[in-house]
Amino acid sequence: MLAAGLVVVVITVVRHRRASDDEDTSETPDVIEYMTMWIGVVYAIVLGLAIAGVWEGRSAAQDHVRAEAAALHEIKERVRVYPSEVRDRIRDDVDAYVEHVLTSEWRSMADEGELTGRGAELLDRVRRDVTDYEPRTDFEAQAYQPLLDQVTAADQARTARAESTGNTMPGVVWFGLLTGAVVTIGMIFALQIRRTGRELILAGVFSALIAFLLFLIWDFDAPYSRDAAESAEPLRYLFPHLLHS
Repeated sequence: MLAAGLVVVVITVVRHRRASDDEDTSETPDVIEYMTMWIGVVYAIVLGLAIAGVWEGRSAAQDHVRAEAAALHEIKERVRVYPSEVRDRIRDDVDAYVEHVLTSEWRSMADEGELTGRGAELLDRVRRDVTDYEPRTDFEAQAYQPLLDQVTAADQARTARAESTGNTMPGVVWFGLLTGAVVTIGMIFALQIRRTGRELILAGVFSALIAFLLFLIWDFDAPYSRDAAESAEPLRYLFPHLLHS
């Protein structure tokens, strides 16, 4: 951001020094001012839509993780009515799945943009643990269907997480954002800006603001990679014992 502002200031100073003696830099045609205004307005709208889009994608991605974490946590809690052998096996398999997600699968999502086959196998093991058990009492039978619902919810959340993995913004949108930034900042020179301190500060702050907003879009564009610790927080919060295992 600071670099963007410094570049604009340096170019402005160089342009002013190279300007010819008969060049009148004190006046700007009205049509250029009008075009500059509308270019800035249109680009501001595009930036706003891009930020809203990546923020919505980021929020949806975090919702998928929260839903998956809550479903897995409910499975561990609801199996308390089962016999100890079945209960411990299901809980161990849930812990194994969550531990894999927090380590190997999250790295795969960040580096390769996809989930791991091992994660699917571990979740299938949890599903088999739940579905293969035959309730022996009415109390266990009452807990059986809710457990199946939670397994389904976890599987659906995992599928949604897989669909949210990767970048939200397509390449053509990035091309438009970067091109728009160049055009918008370039219009500063079309306005024949002088090298007064006030104008240089304004040009630098304006360029730094655009650079910051582009960085913000880039940071929110991949919710599972650039803020991995924050996006996985629901799993870490509901399964704190895995952090010290």
